[in-house]
Amino acid sequence: MTSMTDPVASYYSPRQATQAGAPGEDSLTSTAKAFEAQFLSQMYQSMFEGIDPDGLFGGGQGEKMFRSLMFDEYAKMSVERPGGSGFGIADAVQKMLLKQQEVG
Repeated sequence: MTSMTDPVASYYSPRQATQAGAPGEDSLTSTAKAFEAQFLSQMYQSMFEGIDPDGLFGGGQGEKMFRSLMFDEYAKMSVERPGGSGFGIADAVQKMLLKQQEVG
């Protein structure tokens, strides 16, 4: 049985997992990768919070508005980088989700 304080169990949604997956990828793997991408996106936003955009070729209202989308794409690329499995968070989350399914 999942507890309400378990962040992974509360994040996991089978409906969302089937929508997020790539062709040939099972729902647990796609959910774990989506969780890792969300975590990395938040991390990137925190890292760049105090950095002002370049004044000559960047900045303005448009960059402020779309900066979060850029971090989301950076996170997705980090998770799907070739030769590895992202930062390893998705692997740990996938194992935890499998363990939760065995218990439930």
